[in-house]
Amino acid sequence: MKYQSTRGGAPVVGFEQALLAGLAKDGGLYVPQDWPQMSRDEIAGLAGLPYSELALKVITPFVGADFSQSELQTMLADAYSGFNHKAIAPLVQLDSNDFVLELFHGPTLAFKDFAMQLLARLMDRALERHGRRATIVGATSGDTGGAAIEAFRGRDNIDVFILHPHNRVTDVQRRQMTTPVEENVHNIALEGDFDDCQHLLKALFNDHELRDELQLAGVNSINWARIVGQIPYYFAAATALGAPHRETAFCVPSGNLGDIFAGFVARKMGLPVGRLVIATNVNDILARTLETGRYETRDAVATDSPSMDIQVSSNFERLLYELSGHDSAWLKGFMEEFAQNGTAELGEGVHKKFRKLFAAGRLDDDGTQEVIRQVRQGGGGYVADPHTAVGLGVAAQMREQGEVAASMPLVTLSTAHPAKFPDAVERATGEPPFQPEIIVAQKGLPERFEVLANDFEQVAAHIRSRARVLT
Repeated sequence: MKYQSTRGGAPVVGFEQALLAGLAKDGGLYVPQDWPQMSRDEIAGLAGLPYSELALKVITPFVGADFSQSELQTMLADAYSGFNHKAIAPLVQLDSNDFVLELFHGPTLAFKDFAMQLLARLMDRALERHGRRATIVGATSGDTGGAAIEAFRGRDNIDVFILHPHNRVTDVQRRQMTTPVEENVHNIALEGDFDDCQHLLKALFNDHELRDELQLAGVNSINWARIVGQIPYYFAAATALGAPHRETAFCVPSGNLGDIFAGFVARKMGLPVGRLVIATNVNDILARTLETGRYETRDAVATDSPSMDIQVSSNFERLLYELSGHDSAWLKGFMEEFAQNGTAELGEGVHKKFRKLFAAGRLDDDGTQEVIRQVRQGGGGYVADPHTAVGLGVAAQMREQGEVAASMPLVTLSTAHPAKFPDAVERATGEPPFQPEIIVAQKGLPERFEVLANDFEQVAAHIRSRARVLT
């Protein structure tokens, strides 16, 4: 399996090189040259498998010969060993044909654990094999940072620096990042919003001298291995509901578009996905783009679903590359125009393909609160976090609008445990959500983080002074 940059100006690489690089040196994102295919019989054969065995079959084609089957099998089993549900990604039925796919049973209670736990093991093994160290730099709107730190804490070959928007993550999310005591963990609270964090992250990677000096590696969903780690749960849910003999629709709370792009990949591999629904809060750049064909940023608004408070979705570039027929020249021009002006037109052809494959909807905080209340009352006491509630609200819109037929199973991805957003849940239900022991244990622990200005030179100097790769 070979990987190419969406912008066409970087060498073709193997999986391990794409894994360690994260972002291509031409500023593009790595994608496979060809999509692996699974036959109907192969998909049917996934039904009932333990999750790690299913994941092995789905992920193997993307890895190729860079990791052996036994290596990958061991890493997958180890990656999911810290999950607190035997099914790893259990389906919960809320109505006759409506389901929730719970992706929050990992060590940081968010869907990011699926990919991050695997990514840490893949990176650590690759670095050990080559006698190298790496400096991981990531940006988070809340959950990615905690998942990355949990996965990489204490690893001898890796230092991890996470940028989060100062005072724009929940207390639980912040403590998951700031209470680990390992010396390879570094937290930066950036004065700005998540888009500022993400912009600075890309600037660090696009400074090639700095990138080489620090041996920078990325763990955001710009890293292809993050997408790979999320593809299996689409197969797990769909086969449990009858695939390949019936289609399944998925509604995905979306910010950076990585999670739903994994669903798009599953479809490209042959999984019968009836509809992919993008669910957004009022930071609705993706819903607006689907409606108008214009990709146009606005100021990010703080909401009850902070992991979706994003106005620039980094994985949209991968999707545009596919929708444009791998037209790197067009894509590069589009991204440059968007970077300069904050707006760019998809064009009729790309917009038409986007609308054919996806649907989208939005839900504000009042609507989110109402969904949390309604689901708790009508779903047997089920408590949804605000991001899942946005997904469930938009899923209901899709049913009403006829975007998803009543006879088709519709799975909403539940991306985080409600205990990560206790204030929003308590406002909606009148009582705080159950607090797992892992959250209770972090309360009162000392925190470590540095508040830095949204300034490239200041952040770069901070990382330089602490990265062990330079010692």
